[in-house]
Amino acid sequence: MTTTLPSPALPTQVTPPTFTLSPLGPESLDAEIIALPVIPGDDALVIGPGAADLGDQHDLLGHLEFEGATGSAGEVTTYAVTGSGTLRRILLIGVGAQRRDDFRRAGAALARAVRDRSEVVTTIPAVDPEVGLEPFVAGATLGSFLFHWRSDGAPWTPVETITLADLGDDQAAALDRAQAIARAGWRARFFSSVPSNLKNPAWLAEQATSLGAETGLKVTVWGEDQLAAEGFGGIVAVGQGSATPPRLIRLDYTPRKAGRLNSLKTAPTVVLVGKGITFDTGGLNIKPGDGMINMKRDMTGGAVVLAVMAALAEVGCPVKVVGLIAAAENAISGSALRPGDVVTHYGGRTSEVTNTDAEGRLVLADAMAYAVDKIKPAALVDIATLTGAMRVALGQTMAGYFADDDALASLLSEASDLSGETLWRMPLVADYEEKLASKVADADNAPGGPGAITAALFLHHFTGGIPWAHLDVACGDAYADVHELTPGPTGFGARVLLTWLADADPLAGVGS
Repeated sequence: MTTTLPSPALPTQVTPPTFTLSPLGPESLDAEIIALPVIPGDDALVIGPGAADLGDQHDLLGHLEFEGATGSAGEVTTYAVTGSGTLRRILLIGVGAQRRDDFRRAGAALARAVRDRSEVVTTIPAVDPEVGLEPFVAGATLGSFLFHWRSDGAPWTPVETITLADLGDDQAAALDRAQAIARAGWRARFFSSVPSNLKNPAWLAEQATSLGAETGLKVTVWGEDQLAAEGFGGIVAVGQGSATPPRLIRLDYTPRKAGRLNSLKTAPTVVLVGKGITFDTGGLNIKPGDGMINMKRDMTGGAVVLAVMAALAEVGCPVKVVGLIAAAENAISGSALRPGDVVTHYGGRTSEVTNTDAEGRLVLADAMAYAVDKIKPAALVDIATLTGAMRVALGQTMAGYFADDDALASLLSEASDLSGETLWRMPLVADYEEKLASKVADADNAPGGPGAITAALFLHHFTGGIPWAHLDVACGDAYADVHELTPGPTGFGARVLLTWLADADPLAGVGS
């Protein structure tokens, strides 16, 4: 007799800070902590908005000089305030050259400096709201991220409220957009962080259904029987060894109003496909122990798609978007996929499985083929923690991407520059196509190096000629506090994709 154990209960998690606007200067807001920007000048440091009144009462420039401050982005100098008033601390935070990256790092530094506090007032974005507001909010939000499963609660909590002084209601729309993008990054990190003794394909489908109800998305879920009946051979094969069967999750977003070039009926559709491997043992080609530790985050692509879809209405995305998450657990059992097996994908193309640890492309291929057949989008973008080869090539701080349409590639590059999630375009080298050859099937699922390129070439066969981009976000983990990232799965991709889709014309020039 098989005993079904109850699912573990996830502890209450910390929440990201909220942001408010105030046209008043910080000295008028009766704050316990005030954070001011420090700007490197040609000959001396300059303290930005809010310094005039506070500087009359406190020798802030003298303190910076005494501490050897440089004003570099994210540098924090603390000035203690004594007396009978509310103010207890002034944080002097460097904003460097006032680029987007500098404001992002300043926001993250502020978040770390005010953990376990109720409120902080700052004028950092007021230095240059057009440049600084959105990255500052992203930095302060993601620099506050924490996932925990501790019996005695979280070790610290994010600051509850960040008041942006010297900024009025004319920045309200920009702040709403900034918070939507930042919280999408938070949500992707959260889903990627949940351990796999709770997170499985069915659980992920439940989260999608719940988010869909909250945000007005239509949600459709395929169970294992329907997947098999409709020919999703890759998803079924990868999930067949697990006690928790696979799922395909579809989320549909329709804009409240179309962009300036289309009516709602004629608005084009973008499809996002996310790899949702909720745990990856490697299958029968088992990973070494060290390589398996972080595999709860092998569904980062799916987490990103879920987070982006939930935020599209908030950023006013003008095109239709369909998100597909191919969810499975790559496990080991007597029914697991074997080396040498042949998988028949949705639409009929076949793959010889020479390595069960190259499973991500098998599930993505099914979802992509379905998108081409049933949705016929104007653009198709997949995102996955797909290859260790990409991490070897680019390290832990950026992701590689491939595209067969230069306009789509340029749009993603521009979104990368704005979002702070760095993408590097990689080449689709046709000369390596012959490596995909199989003696028994249409393709070999593990044709060898160069691994990131051959994986992209494998997927390219499932695009149906639709403009396509593939994001290989192998930079899936942060091991220490690095700029806006705290330790843990990074959720890389949510900000860049949402920034792209929030544009007034996210398909400008694509397919032409």
